[in-house]
Amino acid sequence: MVVIATKCYVEGDARERALDGMGSLVDNDVGDLHVEWQVGVRDDDFVQVDVSGEDAEVARNVLAETWGAIVTHDEGMVAGEEYVGTLESWDEDGFVLDAGVDVHVPADGLGLGVGSPEQVVERFGLVQHLPMRFVYGGDVGDPDAEPHRLADAERDRLYDWQRGDGRVNVNSATRGEVRATVNRAGHARDIVTVERLGLLEQSIVCAEGTDPPGLLAAIGSYLPAEMRCVV
Repeated sequence: MVVIATKCYVEGDARERALDGMGSLVDNDVGDLHVEWQVGVRDDDFVQVDVSGEDAEVARNVLAETWGAIVTHDEGMVAGEEYVGTLESWDEDGFVLDAGVDVHVPADGLGLGVGSPEQVVERFGLVQHLPMRFVYGGDVGDPDAEPHRLADAERDRLYDWQRGDGRVNVNSATRGEVRATVNRAGHARDIVTVERLGLLEQSIVCAEGTDPPGLLAAIGSYLPAEMRCVV
């Protein structure tokens, strides 16, 4: 079994569609290997994939590399190593990432320029449940522990978002649902693509000349989701 660093937190028909989509994504990742697998969801909403067969270990490694893996309690996290957690909350003190346990990244560990954590969220268009990479500083009570921080690769990714022509980030919807919504709103020509950030977190990459706030306003009534612009 591997617990991957993305969540399924919707209910009803939306949950079934999301898990069907997750099954297709897992098939794309490991379908050529000699394995059988089944997708499920833990009580904390993290997606788990039970894998068996001749290539099971390889398949688990592929899924962990592709999505990031949630470390089990027995394994624990190692100081100085990079992990993936989902953005659960933020306040003036920093971010809280869910990596199977809550990981608090203090404001001065974000490394995303001036401003409060709330301003960072708005500036980079961050939405709840977004998978984010961080460096684990150490266990509470360890005298050698350092504060947790966002990974350099994560900071680079977010700054790259700002260098483009703008984005609209969305949660609570699959990539297919977001693409269909953009089409239904008549804005297919105003975007380059919909980039998958997680199972239910997507980034609409705007075409040159597209106004991200305008696009958000146009599609917002079609999509019951948290949405933020990167401009």
